[in-house]
Amino acid sequence: MSNKPIGIFDSGVGGTSIFKEIHELLPYENFIYLADSKNAPYGDKPKEDIVRFSKKNTELLLNKGCKLIVVACNTATTNAISFLRETYNVPFIGIEPAIKPAALKTKSKAVGILATKGTLSSQLFHKTTDLYASNIKVVEQIGEGIVPLIEAGELESDEMRTLLETYLKPMIAQNIDYLVLGCTHYPYLIPILSKILPEGVKIIDSGLAVAKQTQAVLSNNSLLNMDKKAPSIKLYSNGNSEILDAILNERFNTSYLDF
Repeated sequence: MSNKPIGIFDSGVGGTSIFKEIHELLPYENFIYLADSKNAPYGDKPKEDIVRFSKKNTELLLNKGCKLIVVACNTATTNAISFLRETYNVPFIGIEPAIKPAALKTKSKAVGILATKGTLSSQLFHKTTDLYASNIKVVEQIGEGIVPLIEAGELESDEMRTLLETYLKPMIAQNIDYLVLGCTHYPYLIPILSKILPEGVKIIDSGLAVAKQTQAVLSNNSLLNMDKKAPSIKLYSNGNSEILDAILNERFNTSYLDF
């Protein structure tokens, strides 16, 4: 089993930010990535749809022999990962907004979170926030419209900048010193976010923590790939597969798959 691939899925290209962190930490692991761009974004969908998409993605990855599945989508994690863990006999790694480290480190006692509606309205998000951030101000903002622009390759467009300025202005007014990115698409916005935010506001996401958790779960289950050879990396999209290559800025084995 150890040389079987790690499966990763997301509602499009955003989860590649997670893939890159895991691949950097575990360079010999094989990967299969699914970009469900046809149904992106998940964040504005009903829970039953999110569970259905997650089930479909999981079964496709299992049929391709994956030994572990990373749900590289905050919305899918918060709405579907309990169901997935109860239904399938394979380790799952989920993604949660990094509220805990932001809450522990804030000096201004105010942090911002930019996330999808599906994440911000979930029970898991509220449970985490209540547990770690009950004594600070959490300024929430639904990032409506951001994912479609990223999926279209519009990372640095005027429309994107205007949208982000609109979303960040209320956070800046409340003196946040940390901005939590609660969607795996959003790390690709760090260059433009850094230009908009005041100096001293730190941006935090879950990528490295997820990579370390993946390494730990593989190790604990004796699933680490011990073959020190070039890995097999296959990326599939049911949308424009060229966007995957463009956003990764690297050519992998990328192809269209109707799923």
